[in-house]
Order: sequence, then structure tokens, then C-alpha cells
Amino acid sequence: ALLRRRGQSTVPIGDALVQLNDACIASEICEELWSAQPSHISMWLNGVDIVSNGSGSHHTLRKLDTRVNLMKAATAKSGGVYMYSNQRGCDGGRLYFDGSAMIVMNGEMIGQAKQFSLDEVDVTVSTVDLDEVVSCPQNFRSSLIQADAVARFPKITVDFSLGPHQPKHSILTQTAPAFFHTPEEEIALGPALWLWDYLRRSKQAGFFLSLSGGVDSAAVACVVANMCRILYQHISTNSSYTVPLEDLRQIVKEPTFTPNSAQEIAGKLLTTCYMASKNSSAETKERSERLATLIGSRHSVIHIDGIVDSIKEVVTQACGGKTPQFMVNGGSHAEDVALQNMQARSRMVTAYALAQLTPLSHGAAGNLLVLGTANVDEALRGYYTKYDCSAADINPIGGISKTDLRLFLRYCVDKLQLGDALNSILVAPPTAELRPLTDAEGAATRAQTDEEDMGMTYEELSVFGRLRKLDYCGPVSMFRKLASLWPRERGLSLQQIADKVQHFFTQYSINRHKMTTLTPSYHAEDYSPDDNRFDLRQFLYNVRWPFQFGAMKRLQSDLEKQTEMATSGSEEVMDSTALEPQAKRKCP
Repeated sequence: ALLRRRGQSTVPIGDALVQLNDACIASEICEELWSAQPSHISMWLNGVDIVSNGSGSHHTLRKLDTRVNLMKAATAKSGGVYMYSNQRGCDGGRLYFDGSAMIVMNGEMIGQAKQFSLDEVDVTVSTVDLDEVVSCPQNFRSSLIQADAVARFPKITVDFSLGPHQPKHSILTQTAPAFFHTPEEEIALGPALWLWDYLRRSKQAGFFLSLSGGVDSAAVACVVANMCRILYQHISTNSSYTVPLEDLRQIVKEPTFTPNSAQEIAGKLLTTCYMASKNSSAETKERSERLATLIGSRHSVIHIDGIVDSIKEVVTQACGGKTPQFMVNGGSHAEDVALQNMQARSRMVTAYALAQLTPLSHGAAGNLLVLGTANVDEALRGYYTKYDCSAADINPIGGISKTDLRLFLRYCVDKLQLGDALNSILVAPPTAELRPLTDAEGAATRAQTDEEDMGMTYEELSVFGRLRKLDYCGPVSMFRKLASLWPRERGLSLQQIADKVQHFFTQYSINRHKMTTLTPSYHAEDYSPDDNRFDLRQFLYNVRWPFQFGAMKRLQSDLEKQTEMATSGSEEVMDSTALEPQAKRKCP
């Protein structure tokens, strides 16, 4: 058609400007906003008044602030209107796209859409005076010089006007501060909408959650509870957009169902189960039951000891009659870990069986989606059993740190009125409850805790995770960074820091193979170790790290000598040429 109408056999490809009667407009794509040399700078210098950006930017915690600052900086320097439109919803994977369309002019926010919503489309409208855009660059003489030297874009002239043909008085949109959710609000909203999108598109009957009475499973339960709250608020206040109600009726298979509360929705969509063993405590059982009651889930309590004993009996027969024992009962470390893993894996098998059969017991059809409960720090450290109850269909908290999950639960105490259940969970030390509560003689054993098992705190794990992924640190560069921070921040010696870094990398490399089977998780942190998309690294390492740990030891010795000389006031200059190759070489 182009050849027939215009005699053209080729067309130019690239950026161009559209010159209207009253404005010049241009467009850039998502990633250009974030690049070192964004297109909008050259466009402003070419006299563009309005730049649009049709974006597909996924959500991570605390990311919106960066987006807003980039747009404000882009328009403050050269003047102009920046119209930002972002995808909202899911793409069938680990990402949630969080909307928040914006209009920014001359460095100020004049329009912002909701970041999280069940509405598929939001329209943000602002009225601006383009004369303000034209006058802004005049304040910077250097802009005029740069505009004269910049490369020219081709222009396409279109006989069209954005403004009215006849001058008239219009009320201009006033500037307003950008709105930001707190991280705990983002956790409440993003993963909840991600779960709803996955449920409605997969056409399953609901969710199954192994509710242990700990922080992680409680956080997952609260995410589902908030999903139900969002659904109920939308259904009860929005009569024009009825797709969520129609989807809900399809899932519960009740064509006329209209919920009277968020708890009623939870009772239809969420099944929870406390899977007790002889190593479980009465306290965790009570916490899980109390939380399930407040949320409104369909809850049950079962005992897995019979399953575990059957597996142990088979293993005993296969191992020549030797029955494995916990360490408190005289067994070895290997036996102790194996017995813990038997319990954990039994829960996974039971969870999937219940997810398939529970709907039938209530006269319903379909399967339940099994929800995972491992957080990003435990995945990074490998502190979970491969194919245990962390193995699931989807995981709404798999990209969120333990520290942020605690903030989220405190938020739920107030927002969802769950304090009666969550306060006791928040003060209890995290524990797997996989070892006996008493020894063979009936004496109470030392309580098992996550941080003691891991050999590091959850806060330290978050620091290690960010340094490893976001700062590209191997053992040597991580030790170098922490050696300048932790002595004064935490009062740790260089030897203590070196021990912690070595322990982290040893455990990380031993357990890296587990990352290959991580449950698909909501992507909320850029230091996620999910190797299916965001952390493409090998899963077999030399766990001794001989080169890196050796270089770290020499660096530690060097720093200790420097500290000693500084303390003694010595003016001697130490020769560190022997360390030069190790210090300069980039370690993985």
C-alpha cells in the first residue's frame, strides 16, 4: 500500500517528533527513563513540550520513589510535561506490574493514579499551561547553548491541536506531593493482587496453606486475608465494574454468591491446616487456630507422626535394622537432620493430598493451590528442606525479607484487627519445631531456633543478600565493605566479620542447588536468589572457596596491622604490594 500510494519501498526507523499546531510531542519507552543517556534529554533540547512513556515496569518494594525522582529530575532540568503510563496486573509469571500512571511538569507532580487496584484501567487527567513549559528552559542559559548543538530529530507535522481552538479560561491542575505506600502496605497489596490474578486465571478452587503458627505462614495467611478484604471492599462499593464479583462466583461455583464480609470470602477460598507432630508445641497450635478463626479460613488440625514413623520403619529396614535417632537421644548429626527432613517432607506430601481432596469433602469441585511459606532470606541461605512444605504451587512471600514480613504483621495487627493472634507470633522466636522437646529421659531440651540453626541473624542475612546480588560482592569484596562498617556499627572484630562472611558463602554454596527448585514467588526484592529469572548462576560451587577465603585472610591480616599501627600511633608505612593482585582482582 505504501509503494502504491507514495512510491516508497523503504521507511525510516527510529525516533521522530510530532509537531502539532500548539505543541511538539515525542515518546520514549520504559527502560530509556532509567538509562544513563535517556532520549528525553535530547527531545527537550529539540523543543519537545510533552514526552510520553508507555511502560512495563514491575513492582519491587520501595521502587516507586525511584520512578518519581527520575521523572521529576527529567522535567526539572529542561522543562516539559512527562506522561507516564504503566502496565497493571500480572503476566502469568513472578512479576506484578503496579500501575501508578503519572503526569509530571517542570519537576512537579500534577497527576498520579492508584498504584494497586482491581480496576484494569485508570485514567489520569491534568490541565496544563504549555506556556509554562516553554518558559522553563529560559532559566538556564546553558540549555540554550546545548539545544543549538544537539542532533536534530526528524519532525512529522500534523494539523491537530491539543488545546481549544478559541481561547478560554481553564482551571489548571495544581501540583501535589507524590503518594507513596509504606513497604508494609506494598506487601499487603501487591502479593494479594498477584494471588487473586493467579487464582482467577488458573480457575482453581482456592488456596491451601500449612499454618504453623510462625511468622512466615502467618504472613501468607494475612496476604490472603487482605486479598479477601480488597475483594469485599471492591464488590460492596463498586457496582459498575463487576468482573471481580463474576470471577469470584466462577471460582466458588455459586452463580448468585454475594459476600457479606471478607471473612466469608476467606471461608470459601482459604483452607488452612496445622500439621502437628510429637515435636510441636501447644503454643504454635493455639496461635494457628486463633489466626485461622480471625481470618475466617476453613481450618483443621492433623497429626503426621504415623506418616513419619512409617518412613522411619522403612528406612530402618533398608539400613540393616539401625533406627535413626535424634542427637538428644544419642544419634549422629546426619541422623538428626534426616529425621527433621522426614517430618518436613511428610508435610509437603500431605499438603498436596489435602489440596486435591479437601474440596471433595465439602461437596465442591476442583483443586486448591498450595501456598509456599519460605521467605527470601531463608531461600538465600538454603535454610529449608528441599521438597518440604516450602515446595508449593506459588509463594507470595518468597521475595520478601523476614524483617519486612515482621513489619507487615505489625501493620496487620492494626489494619486487619488481628492483634489477638499476631502479637504472640511476633514475640515468639522463629522455630522449625523439628527436634524433640524432651530427651530420652524426659528432660526438657534446649528450644530449637532458626537463627541459632542458621548461625546468623535474619538481619545479617538481608545484608549479605544485598551485597552479594546488588553490589556484586564475592567473599573478598563483601568482607572489605563490612570491615569498614560493622566494627563501629555492631562492635564486631575483623575476625568475627570474617567468620560470618565465610559461614554465609559456605552455606550459600552448599545449598545453592535448592534454588533450582524454588517455588515461583512474587518478585519483591532485587536480591532474590530465584535462578529461573533473576539470579542466573551455577548451582555447583567449590564450597571451600580456596582462592577467595585465602585472599580474605590476607586482607584481614593487613587491616588488623593497620588498626594496630593506628592505635599505637606508629608512622611506619606498611608495604602491601603482596596483596595488590588479590585486592584488585574481581572475585565472583
